[in-house]
Amino acid sequence: MNDSSQTRLFTIFQLVAACRYGIHDLSRTELDRASGFPRFNMPLELGIFLGCKQFGNRRQQQKRVLVLDVEPHRYQKFMSDIAGQDIVAHNHDPKLAIRQIRDWLRVSSQQRDLPGGEHIWQAFSAFQRDLPQICAELHLTPAELTFVDYRDIVILWQQRQDPARTVEQL
Repeated sequence: MNDSSQTRLFTIFQLVAACRYGIHDLSRTELDRASGFPRFNMPLELGIFLGCKQFGNRRQQQKRVLVLDVEPHRYQKFMSDIAGQDIVAHNHDPKLAIRQIRDWLRVSSQQRDLPGGEHIWQAFSAFQRDLPQICAELHLTPAELTFVDYRDIVILWQQRQDPARTVEQL
């Protein structure tokens, strides 16, 4: 969504309203080196998600959320009001975060055919290795990819891995 007539917050409201699952990583709340201020976008988005779940219609109340942070209970220093939530610590380890997200999705979605965390990590690592070449083929620079560019490259990469799969199956 790229419409200058809409505020970014309105766009976030639309995205949160549309999704059933929310994954919020609170580990990115440390101080910005340049400004000296923390970034609280993810806690704000988590609050919007929890508000939809609490006060929304039946569909909104069925939302499922996973909250991640770098270490257990760190979030209580800046968001003590969510104490009692099951926050999952990933210790700045992307492989662990992937496994935790996969396991949460398996339980939350009841989807039986999710591959294991190690398989997903291996696929992600292969994608990361292939990304510069795909960008070169498309005359793009990895550091300048928009979300839509990145999404389309992921779909392209997955279709190259398994041409029989449709976009809907990805």
